[in-house]
Amino acid sequence: MHRFLYNHREELIERCKAKVAQRPRREATAAQLANGVPIFLDQLMRTLEAQENGEVDESFRISGAAGGGSANLSEMGLSAAAHGKELLNLGFSVDQVVHDYGDLCQAITDLAVELDAPFSVDEFRTLNRCLDNAIADAVTEFGIWRDASVALQQTAEENERLGVLVHELRNYLHTATLAFSALESGRVPIGGATGAVLKRSLTSLAALLNLSLSQVRGTAEASREPAFSVESFVTEAKNFASLDASAKGCTFSVHEVDATLGISGNRERLLAAVVNLLQNALKFTHAHTEVTLSARAEGDYVLVDVKDHCGGLPPGAASRIFQPFVQVGEDKSGLGLGLSIARRSVEADGGVLTVRDVPGTGCVFTIKLPRRTLD
Repeated sequence: MHRFLYNHREELIERCKAKVAQRPRREATAAQLANGVPIFLDQLMRTLEAQENGEVDESFRISGAAGGGSANLSEMGLSAAAHGKELLNLGFSVDQVVHDYGDLCQAITDLAVELDAPFSVDEFRTLNRCLDNAIADAVTEFGIWRDASVALQQTAEENERLGVLVHELRNYLHTATLAFSALESGRVPIGGATGAVLKRSLTSLAALLNLSLSQVRGTAEASREPAFSVESFVTEAKNFASLDASAKGCTFSVHEVDATLGISGNRERLLAAVVNLLQNALKFTHAHTEVTLSARAEGDYVLVDVKDHCGGLPPGAASRIFQPFVQVGEDKSGLGLGLSIARRSVEADGGVLTVRDVPGTGCVFTIKLPRRTLD
């Protein structure tokens, strides 16, 4: 058999590639074959030759004993394991790992029948032993790396969820602390706007905790929210951000909003998104410059703009700043989640959040939401 394989090596490889190409969304690439069929064929030929020459130990060293069980992988096992890992990285499933070796077995059998090349029973046993060991080692390695990949992904998702919760809790607590400090100074009445900000911050904290508990219990439900006034929404965002702007000595202005404009969605979530954008703007805008908040109608949509004077974004940053844990500015005091949370919140209500870089000046973050009719 080893002479037959040697004489028809290239044809067998081409037949295997053809079989792979016939499967949906599958194509035999150089990367896929690197530790696959070609190396296995070479090792199979050497195993058969050693077996024919009575070199049983050499045969087992190359391909392993029947049934596996050895603590150390054979030469063929090491290559098969590397092949299994490569197929995982290429996005293949475990069935593809098995099929790769099954394709070769079928190709050998078909070509032998076509050329009327008989093989002995012992040669077929050796072939089956090699295939069995190679498949077992490839599938085992595939499974190990797949499980590790899944575990890493789950850890990353859990870290992001925890980061989002911590980020939002910190934002509400920060605003509540500023409001409390202002009230404690005695310069503002508790029944005014600052007192309302404190009350709203504490209410939002409670709502966020209740939502988190519902998600843990699996009882959170989606609901359709009624339309609400953009004017009052912007005013509320202004009250939240004004305390932060005052604490940082930054000029903060809000443009007049058309009283007829309405949007719908989860008001708390959308408000948190706007406040995140404002806090981000106040954090990075240069000293003695201005941050502005405005809202306007554009066709069937309402656009809410947050404009800062941060000096503009670094090259290529516009495509990355909405990714979780990405921080492009010099101030790394946060988690790098604010913009990611804001985009996710806006998209959850059918909106879009984008950024326009104004080189040398700053950024304009825009929330685009469908316009709704107020009752």
